[in-house]
Amino acid sequence: MTTDLYLDSSRCFIHEDGEWKHGQEDVKPQYVHHMAPTPPPEFSHSVPPKKDANQRCASFTVTVVLSLMLLLLVTGILLGYYFSSSCVHGRQCGDGSCVWEYQWCDGVMDCPAGQDEAHCVRLRGSSFLLQMYSAETKSWKSVCTHGWTEQQGKASCRTFGYSRDTYFKSGQQRTDTDDGFLIVKSGFNPDAFILHQLVPSKFCPNNSVVTLRCTDCGSGVNSSTASRGQQASLGSWPWQVSLQVSGSHRCGGAIISPYWIVTAAHCMARDSNPGDWAVYAGIVDPLGSLFNPAHTVSHIIAHEGFNRLTRTNDIALMRLTKALDLTGSRNIGAVCLPDVGLNFTVPQKGWITPFVRTANEDAASAHLMEAQVSLIDDAECNSFSAYNGKISRDMFCAREMEAGTNTCQTDSGGPLVSLKDGLWWLEGDIIWGEHCAEKSKPGVFGNVTYFLDWIHLQMKMHQDE
Repeated sequence: MTTDLYLDSSRCFIHEDGEWKHGQEDVKPQYVHHMAPTPPPEFSHSVPPKKDANQRCASFTVTVVLSLMLLLLVTGILLGYYFSSSCVHGRQCGDGSCVWEYQWCDGVMDCPAGQDEAHCVRLRGSSFLLQMYSAETKSWKSVCTHGWTEQQGKASCRTFGYSRDTYFKSGQQRTDTDDGFLIVKSGFNPDAFILHQLVPSKFCPNNSVVTLRCTDCGSGVNSSTASRGQQASLGSWPWQVSLQVSGSHRCGGAIISPYWIVTAAHCMARDSNPGDWAVYAGIVDPLGSLFNPAHTVSHIIAHEGFNRLTRTNDIALMRLTKALDLTGSRNIGAVCLPDVGLNFTVPQKGWITPFVRTANEDAASAHLMEAQVSLIDDAECNSFSAYNGKISRDMFCAREMEAGTNTCQTDSGGPLVSLKDGLWWLEGDIIWGEHCAEKSKPGVFGNVTYFLDWIHLQMKMHQDE
């Protein structure tokens, strides 16, 4: 029997007599082919994939943490600023309180001291150019004369603190500005707040803008005829007043309106009771107080920041009980407050008019003297040989033109005035004068320009009292 053997990898088959039959399981194959097993994949051990993923995860985590820390820091700063500032969405009043932007210059005093309405109207330059702050454009605009009346002029002066009966006049001048104007609304209530009567305008007929004089001021002696270091003549310095206590001259002062006197704050340090003071105007010697009325005082307002030791903020206002008659006597008149932009620089010349007594005379025997002075540089006045850094920005220094005139040895609060464009302007009030005739010790004065906003604010707060 012929037998053919075929090998399968799992079973044997026997071919016998032409038929295929299942063979026994224990039949051994004559030949077995062994297949080599598939080799396992090779892995690189230099950069394991698992470790690379961990590094990426760690880097991402650090980045996220740092970003969150930075975000928290910025948020903390912003929140700190928000809660520490009372005016994130408004404007500061000046005392730490705050009002909304739309409340600024709206005619209603929202700040405790009225700062939001104190700086909305200004006069600029020696022409008294009227400018108002536009809350809509957030800028200062000149006022067009088109539609302007004296009624609006009086209303504007009220915003400076002048009383109704002190108004002088409105005028006009040409301008070449291209910054726009404020123009009077047509058919609007003239009794409304002055800024509510105006609207911004790109055009103004003839470019004619308003000038405003709230009180007649600045008329006085011609400086070319004034003597130097000599007794002043009656009527030569009509704004000069003598401030007296118990019949004795205590300090000088300057008339700025029929109701208001500017003087030094240290004059009131010993006696701040208005009833103890009397104001004499239009006098130059002791006899003047015998033939002129004593004007009573209703309010004394010393600057809240006055420091007796350093003499900073050494300025005060007196409000008279009744208005002075500035038109009834040529010997009484007002000096002009310095308008915005009216700068007095070295070596500007001016005049001082202190009440001075001789060595053998008492305070009741003071005579009004006059002397010319010249402004000096702050650096020179603050030098070691002079006042050694005691001169602050609310002060300035001036030296007498002729040494030895001895005119500022006693009087405090008296005015320093300068002539500019035909008018006399109040530059300062005497605060130090003990040795002003000495070359190294010039006179020191309060800077009225620096205090201009403060003066108008006080006038406004007490204008109808």
